[in-house]
Amino acid sequence: MSATLAGIGLQLLAIALFVAMDTTIKAMTAEFAVAQLMFCRFVVHVTFVAVLLRIISGPLPWRSKALGQQILRSLCLAGANYLFSHALVHVPLADATAVNFASPLFTVALAAAWLGESVGWRRWLGIGIGMVGVVVALRPPFLTGGPVPHWAIVLPLGTAAIYAVYQIMTRRLASIDDPRTTILHTGIAAAFATSLAQPFVWTWPATGWGWAGLGLLGALGGVGHALLVMAFARAPASLLAPMTYTQLVWAVLASMLVFNDWPDGFTLLGAAIIAVGGVLVVMPARGASPRPRR
Repeated sequence: MSATLAGIGLQLLAIALFVAMDTTIKAMTAEFAVAQLMFCRFVVHVTFVAVLLRIISGPLPWRSKALGQQILRSLCLAGANYLFSHALVHVPLADATAVNFASPLFTVALAAAWLGESVGWRRWLGIGIGMVGVVVALRPPFLTGGPVPHWAIVLPLGTAAIYAVYQIMTRRLASIDDPRTTILHTGIAAAFATSLAQPFVWTWPATGWGWAGLGLLGALGGVGHALLVMAFARAPASLLAPMTYTQLVWAVLASMLVFNDWPDGFTLLGAAIIAVGGVLVVMPARGASPRPRR
């Protein structure tokens, strides 16, 4: 029980750091291309984590027993981050976050299909209700009677699907590699992939604040994902996934205080419906037992 509670606490702290990173990214898209922000975020991430682990635990455990899975996991993170960051160029942080809430729903479904974790009828009902909330948050014209929303509002939905795969792979690798190995590999393939775009998009920061912002992205992401890896090593994915709903609280506050973007009724209604689904998802299924997969 204590390990599970520790996992939940680590997950909540990681989520707060991710919102801080998203806020920084949205603020910096006025000056830098998204691909450059992602490259700096992952390069600093890898450097920061490597130095931190070297200080804390000595020699770095680079060798992975599942290198292909580590590379795929890192690329999933890069893809999810790119889609969400590109969405932030066009839509408010709170709106993008609300749509991205589909990620825990996808994660729970994948946890059942891929990891064999127990997901009873209450959780499946919660997934269904949550997806209704996602539709509301997307503001389709047939529902709102208004204009078609900006096309970028669907990008966080792609982020949600890709990030669900990332979370499941994090949980899977927790039983294969040392958590420190997974932490180290989180940003390596992503840094390499995003480096390919730099000859076409790179802009040198004009001020010290620009350099500081680029460095902050990596620090927030590196610490956040290190906490995430440790959380998944202590608690099941289907239990940790609904904790992501706390992200909306921080995202709404950041959206209002930093960007003066106030969420409208459809954003809040969609988030509320998703939260109801999340309550059902977090409830354990009675009488169900995990089906281990080999």
